[in-house]
Amino acid sequence: MKIVDSPNSDERPSGVEVTLVILHSISLPPGQYGGDSIERLFTNRLDPAAHPYFKEIVELKVSSHFLIRRDGEVVQFVPVERRAWHAGASSWRGRSRCNDFSVGIELEGTEEDAFTDLQYQALTELVRRLQSKFPIRDVAAHSEVAPGRKTDPGPHFDWARVLASLGLTSA
Repeated sequence: MKIVDSPNSDERPSGVEVTLVILHSISLPPGQYGGDSIERLFTNRLDPAAHPYFKEIVELKVSSHFLIRRDGEVVQFVPVERRAWHAGASSWRGRSRCNDFSVGIELEGTEEDAFTDLQYQALTELVRRLQSKFPIRDVAAHSEVAPGRKTDPGPHFDWARVLASLGLTSA
């Protein structure tokens, strides 16, 4: 696993357990895969002159805990014990501030494209490792914790495949 330290995190509230995984999708520039633009965004080093879209997002201070690239490579940006800034205004099962009790996993992709077999394999392995260390009870889409504001990972994400591989019956 590759580790790239992101400054976009802070301490979790005292006594809060990590019980939720939130799945996201991202591609930078939009619709393009590969390169280091996601890493640059999550480490506050994005060059606004590199692509017109970057001018819109260069000031964002965001990061997930993990990124799973198209080839299955896993990149960690924030230790799971810390709170990454990935979900924004959010709630899950009546609890607000999902960043406090969740792990954010970005899948390199768009809402228009299917994710790769290697991504699903890496995701399953990563979530199983997290389940062995933390009382993870739920896996949710960013769209589920921020409805009306977010739509990722999108309609091409194979929930049945993921849930079956994790031995879960529903998200």
